[in-house]
Amino acid sequence: MDEYREALRRLTLAMNQIDGLYYRAARKLRMKDNTLSLLYALDDGHSHSQKQICEEWLIPKTTINTIVRELVGQGYLLLETEPQSREKALRLTPAGRAWANRNLEKLYRMEEDAMRQMLSSHSGDFVQSFSDFADCLKHSFDQTFSFAEETSTEESG
Repeated sequence: MDEYREALRRLTLAMNQIDGLYYRAARKLRMKDNTLSLLYALDDGHSHSQKQICEEWLIPKTTINTIVRELVGQGYLLLETEPQSREKALRLTPAGRAWANRNLEKLYRMEEDAMRQMLSSHSGDFVQSFSDFADCLKHSFDQTFSFAEETSTEESG
């Protein structure tokens, strides 16, 4: 059991350091960390609803609503009605796309540099393994704490 505990401590430390780096990057880019997460989510070229982003990125609904209102007000984001759905799709405007590209370009370069370094000494399987661990941990947390019900109502700290 001590072996698991030590591995989990190392992994938790690494995850917190990664979270802290993205938090610092958001501050350097003069935005909130959840705004950066939203831009990151929208930059995959696919349509996303606020509900999808809340569920996938574990950002509280009230936080996403606030960020969406701010970005719509700044002319960076549009809410478009999806056919056969009550949900509205979030889409970056041309100005929003330019703003996102300016801000994400530096971030992507840093990430790609880190990934290149990582893959030079480790198998690419670590990405799938990390993702699988996150899924298993989420399932375990959902069973114990009923996190799935809280995602849309609880405000992050």
